[in-house]
Amino acid sequence: MTPARTASPRTARAINDRIALELLADRGPLTAGRLKELTGLSRPSVADLLQRLADDGLVRVVGEAGEARRGPNARLYGLAADRAHVAAVDVRTGSVSFAVADLAGSPVDRAALPVEEAGNGGAGDTGTGAGDPAERTAAALEEALRGNGVTGLHTVAVGVPGLIDPAAGTLGRSAALPAWHARVPAALRERLGVPVLLENEVNLAGIAEHRLGAARGRDTFVLLWLGHGVGAAVVLDGALRRGASGGTGEIGFLPVPGTAGLPTATDCDGGFHSVAGAEAVCALAREHGLTAPPYDPADGARAAEAVVRSAAAGEAGGAGEAFLEALAGRIAVGAAAVASVLDPGCVVLGGEVGRAGGQALADRVAQRLAGLSPLATEVLCGTVEGSPVLGGGLVTALDAARRELFNPR
Repeated sequence: MTPARTASPRTARAINDRIALELLADRGPLTAGRLKELTGLSRPSVADLLQRLADDGLVRVVGEAGEARRGPNARLYGLAADRAHVAAVDVRTGSVSFAVADLAGSPVDRAALPVEEAGNGGAGDTGTGAGDPAERTAAALEEALRGNGVTGLHTVAVGVPGLIDPAAGTLGRSAALPAWHARVPAALRERLGVPVLLENEVNLAGIAEHRLGAARGRDTFVLLWLGHGVGAAVVLDGALRRGASGGTGEIGFLPVPGTAGLPTATDCDGGFHSVAGAEAVCALAREHGLTAPPYDPADGARAAEAVVRSAAAGEAGGAGEAFLEALAGRIAVGAAAVASVLDPGCVVLGGEVGRAGGQALADRVAQRLAGLSPLATEVLCGTVEGSPVLGGGLVTALDAARRELFNPR
C-alpha cells in the first residue's frame, strides 16, 4: 500500500504564510487572535508565522486593537505595504495615464499625459527621440515614483488597444495604431528596470469588473466594451480567455445586420463597430434630434459618452428615450451573438458609452436581448470607479508582485 503523502513542514509553513498575507491584504490589519480564527492555526503557530513574516519585512505592528479586554490591548499586525509598489499604464491614441499603488493596493499617485500626434510617434514614425511618447511616458512615471519616494517598484502592467500575442507577450502590428504604442513596454523596462506585463485594454477592464466591480463573485461573464471602438473581455470558469492569437473578444469585426456591408480582415467597418462604436452612437443621436458634435477620433468617445449620459438621465426627454431604445437594440444584437456562442449568463456594459448609459441602458439591452436569445443573460452596467483599465492593470501587477513576495523563505 502506498503511504499517504503529506506536506513537508516547510511547505506547510509557506502555505500558511501566504494565507495569512492574503488575509492581511484583503481585510487590513488583524490581531493574532483574529488570524488564529481565520486560519484555524494554533496560537503558537500564528506567533511563529508572524515572526517569520516580520523578519522578511512583509508584516509589521501597525497599532493596537480598540476592543475592550482585560490586560494590555492586542497588537494589530498589518501588511508592510511599502515593501513593494506596482504601477499600471493605460495607453490611448491621444493620451497616456498611469497609476501607482503599494503592496496593499492603496493608491500612491495617478497622472495623465496628453500625446500630440504631429511628429510625435504617428503610425509611420519609427524614431525614439526625446519627444517620443513612449520615452515621455517612462520618464513621467519615473518622475512620479521619485516624487513619492518610491524605490521598490516591482511590476508594471500596461494596457493597450490591439492584439497581444499570448506566446510572445508583444503587441501585434496594426496600421490603425500609432507605432509608439509598441515601444512603451521596452521604454519602461529600460528606464525602470522592472518586469512589464502587456495586456489588451479591454481585458484589463474585464479583470477590474471581475475582481472589483459588477462581476465580482462570478465565474463566467462577458464585458462588452463600448467606447471609441467596441470589444469584449471573456471570463470563463474564473479565467480570462485570450484565444490562440490573443483575438478573443474582437467583436468589432462581428458581422451584424444593419450595416452597409461586411467587415474585412483589415477593416471592421461593416461589423458591430459600425453600429455601436462612438462615431455610430453620435450619428444615431443626431438622427433622433439630439445635439452631438461631429465625431472627432482625437476626442475619443467623450462626445458619445456625453450624449448617452444626458439621455440616460432623462435630460433629453422623449427624443432621448427613443435614442436609448434604438441604441439598446443595436447593442443587444452583439450581445445575442456573444450569448449564443458562450452562454455567459451575464453581460457587463463597460467603456465610456456603456458606463454613461448606466442601468437605464443595461435594462433596455436586457429587455431586447431576452427577445433575441433563449439563453437567460443578465445585463449589468460596469461599476468600477475611475479608470477600469488602470484598475485592472493594478490588480494584474499586484497579483504578480504578491505571487513572488508572498512566498517567503
